[in-house]
This record gives sequence, structure tokens and C-alpha cells, in this order.
Amino acid sequence: MRYNQLSNERILSIDAFRGITILVMVFVNELAGIDDIPAWMKHMPRDADAMSFVDVVFPAFLFIVGMSIPIAINQRLKRGASFIQLQQHILFRTLGLLVLGFFMVNAEGGYDESAMGIPISLWSILFFAAVLLIWQVYRTSNKILIYSLRAIGFIILIVLAFIYRREDGQHITPRWWGILGLIGWAYLYSCIFYQLFSGNKYLLTLMVGVCVAFYAIGKMPAVEHSDSWKWIAWRKGDAAHTSIALCGMIVTLLFFDKAKATTERMRFLSVLGFTGLLFIAGYLLRPYFKISKIYATPTWCLYSAAFCAIIFSFLYWLIDKKKVQGWTNFFKPAASNPLLTYIIPDIIYSLTGLLGIVIVPYFCRSGWPGMVWSAFFAVAVMGIVILLNKLKLRLQL
Repeated sequence: MRYNQLSNERILSIDAFRGITILVMVFVNELAGIDDIPAWMKHMPRDADAMSFVDVVFPAFLFIVGMSIPIAINQRLKRGASFIQLQQHILFRTLGLLVLGFFMVNAEGGYDESAMGIPISLWSILFFAAVLLIWQVYRTSNKILIYSLRAIGFIILIVLAFIYRREDGQHITPRWWGILGLIGWAYLYSCIFYQLFSGNKYLLTLMVGVCVAFYAIGKMPAVEHSDSWKWIAWRKGDAAHTSIALCGMIVTLLFFDKAKATTERMRFLSVLGFTGLLFIAGYLLRPYFKISKIYATPTWCLYSAAFCAIIFSFLYWLIDKKKVQGWTNFFKPAASNPLLTYIIPDIIYSLTGLLGIVIVPYFCRSGWPGMVWSAFFAVAVMGIVILLNKLKLRLQL
């Protein structure tokens, strides 16, 4: 069983896009704590009807997830994975993203350290230790050792969930799923749609419209205040995020599905046409839905996906077609180890918080010095990933 004719070769431009997105993500996350910076370097307010480049970082993650799904699924099928094995992989990966997002969100705020009995920084360090134990790619064939270490990691997670207390005295709860959790839901739904429609890019394009319609229905007052249909309002954000991932999936199929012989020029024109369709749809929807990352509006989704399609098309032309590739070496370690790269900043601040160390100089907490510090911090994180990769430390869901 195969859905599309996709090459087994690694596509360097996708890796570069992933690495660049991770670097920018670390930069803008650090920048969020800096005062007196231009508005275009911050998330736009929820009711601003506008977006900055910062508001496109999360969609870029979703877009890349969508781009990778057809390639990953077809590779697993080529290696002989059964239908059941494929679904198990998808479900376990989704569960991993939800668990990671769930714990990381609860570490951000709303906790009561005195009721927990340990500082939140120590709680977070123990959580990340569990993550390393569970999702590390082990370099040994000793299955007993691997399963034992992973079991220890799961036990740590259970204990951490048990001792956690919120400010209202309640146990740990999914107030929201965090960035990783939102990616997890979009990944799950996108995998389902990809398999359901056998990788047909036209039906997947239709599903982008279905996701937009689902969001619109979820915004209707009658639905939001209905006991029977309120679940639609609760899941409308997942539909919005899934639409971005589906757009990434469609771009992969337009560029790399070799089922029908066509020229590279026609592939670029097809992606250009799809991008134009996204911009037009976003423009037509804007009178009804403001551009808002916070509300995950269809206009934000469609515009973000269109920008991502343009960025990737340029990277694909530059890297894979024109072979201008040397500069991508800096991003390869993070692109091949994205989960570890994502959690490194949190590990750094958990450790420094526990030790009582302040790593951000006072004069770097605002203005241009703060922007320079954020750029330095992002590059430093990338350097740490390079070192950890050399030490064979890699995480994989």
C-alpha cells in the first residue's frame, strides 16, 4: 500500500526550513521578555487585525509538520510497516506531543510551590530528565536496559503529576495543550486525512476548506452557547491549525509527488497557484474574521500558510535546484534533532532558576541590547545542539 510516489532521499530544503524555523523560534521566545522593542518584533494583540513575522513562527512549525507527513508515511510503508504498525506510530507520536505540551504548560504558571514541596525549577528539571529517559534514541541493542530506563522515565512523570498542585489546590490539568500539544492534534488529524483520501491533493485542498468551515461554525454564538454542540467551539482551534498542516502537505505533494510526469517549471507554477489561492481566500474571509494568531482565525491561517509556501519555494529553488547548500550546515543539527532543540531553552532557565543564577545581563533587558542578546542566545542554543549531537544525544517521538 502506497499513497504517493515520493523519493526516499532526504530533501535538504525541508531540513533547512525546519532548522531556520527553530532558530527563529528560540530568538522570538527570548525576545518576548525584552522591553522597548518595535511592535513588529512582538506578537500582535489579539484584536489588532494584523500579524508580524513573529506570528508566522508557530504556523511554520505546523506547515513543516504537514510537509513531512507524506514523506514519513510513505517511507514507513516502503520499509514494510503494516497498517496497524503505522497507526500505532501515529498515535504514540501524538500522545508524546500531548504529554510534553501538557507538562510544559503547567510549568509556566498557576502552580503552588509550597503545596508541591519542591521548587518549580526542580520539578521542571525532573520532567526534562524523564523526557530524556523516555524519548532518547539509545545506541545500544540491550532491550532490557532501554525498556528499564524508559520505565523509570514514565514513573518520574507519574510522580511529578501526582505532586503537582495548582494555586487553587487542584492537581495538574490540561488548561491548554501548549505549542507541542497543538502540533500533536494537528499532526493526528492531518495523518488521518492523508490516509483517508489516499494522498489526493485535490481532496486535501477541499479539507482545508472544511477546516475553515468547521472554525466558522464553532464561532457561531448558537454553537458556543449550546450544551450539545459546544465541542465544536472547543475544537475549532485544532481545525485551524490542521488547515495549516494540510497546506504544507499539499505543497509537498505538488513539488515531490512523481506519480504524474511534469516539469519542474509546472511544479513551481502549481505551488504559485496554490499560494495565490490561499491569499485570495484569506482576503475574502478577512471581513468576517480578523487576522489574529491568538484566535487562530482562518485569515491568519491562510496568510501564514501562503507565506510559508513562498519561503519554502525559494529555499527549494536555492538549495535543491541551484545547489547553494553550504550555508545550511549550521541548521542541520537542529533540523535533525528538533525536539531537543525546542526544550533546551527551558532546561537552561530551569537550571539557572534552581541555582539562583541570572544569565540575562541587566542592560540586555530592553531595546537594541535585548535584541542582540536574544540573537546571541538563539545562536548559543544552536551551538549546544551541535555539541549534544556529537555526544549522540538525540530525542525522537
